[in-house]
Amino acid sequence: MLPRDPAQPHRTASTLELFFDLVFVVAVSIASAQLHRALSDGDFVHGVTSYAMVFFAVWWAWMNFTWFATSFDTDDWLYRLTTIVQMGGVLVLAAGIPAAFDHGDFTIPVIGYIVMRVAMIAQWLRASRGAGELRSATRRYAIGIAAVQVLWVLFLLIPSGMPQLVAFVVFALVEMSIPVFAEYRRQTPWHPHHITERYGLFTLIVLGESLLASANAIIDASTELDSFVPLISISVLTLVVTASLWWIYFWPPHHRAITSFRRSLRYGYTHYLVFAAAAAFSAGIEVELDVLLHESRLSSITASFTVTIPIAIFLLGIWWIAIRENADRLVNTVMPVGALLVLLDPVLPIPVAITAVVLVAVVVVLVLRPPVDRRS
Repeated sequence: MLPRDPAQPHRTASTLELFFDLVFVVAVSIASAQLHRALSDGDFVHGVTSYAMVFFAVWWAWMNFTWFATSFDTDDWLYRLTTIVQMGGVLVLAAGIPAAFDHGDFTIPVIGYIVMRVAMIAQWLRASRGAGELRSATRRYAIGIAAVQVLWVLFLLIPSGMPQLVAFVVFALVEMSIPVFAEYRRQTPWHPHHITERYGLFTLIVLGESLLASANAIIDASTELDSFVPLISISVLTLVVTASLWWIYFWPPHHRAITSFRRSLRYGYTHYLVFAAAAAFSAGIEVELDVLLHESRLSSITASFTVTIPIAIFLLGIWWIAIRENADRLVNTVMPVGALLVLLDPVLPIPVAITAVVLVAVVVVLVLRPPVDRRS
């Protein structure tokens, strides 16, 4: 398991990586569905915090595998087997998400998470045998990951509520410090085009989840409404918004955003907000439908915020990490202003209307103003 060449031409995602991503579709779908239920019931604090916690586990496990694979992927039988074990851990974690939302019981999610992380420890230890000058970095990864898993076992002993939330934040920050601890002297060789393609593929997963969940909710609602006009309106607007988010995300050359270790950390970590917001967008659309069917306690204004806030977070996140340094002054004005205007949508009676108009306007500006290379 030798370090991969970061300048290898035509490096693309492997079929194993694409297969690996499929299990995350399951986890993201379940987390989004539980968030929808909590928001529709008006349980905002518990719903958002539970969603943030389980989505962190999903995102962090995916991201760790992705950065390891870009540096040490061998695609031999042992590497494949270890990856499949990690996939099993994701499915176990996903199975425990409802209990985490309903009862604050994170036992099953933690078990699934530890399965994934133990498999990752095995990968790093195997890589250390042929890593050469990167051996110390690979071993620090293995030691750091192993140490934090002890913390997650202790996490199960902490009472639910605020003590558990505080402990989670602390332990999550310790998890996120492992790459800094492992690579502060010498960095593993990431492939910029490969790694950003992987992030792009996961973005497609969460956007696709928004379309799927919204479509299912609209189909279910069609049997309970006398008029199809509201459903058609929401369907069209959902497609327009999702397509706009796709267009905006893939506008900049992402590989320019990870030219240094510090920049790669900013890019990787900020994507937690981007991914979580994209997946939460579908929950917001479902909440809007619940209000339309009188199956939610929320007002129409409050329900609209469950759509606009995730979209605004998505726009600001991708602008900060990828668009800002590849855009001219006009684009760098339109993006944050557009995110703020999206938040005006709840004052209108038509769900997502202002959001769709604003996003289309942003896309038009991006089409007219192609990316610029501000590094020269």
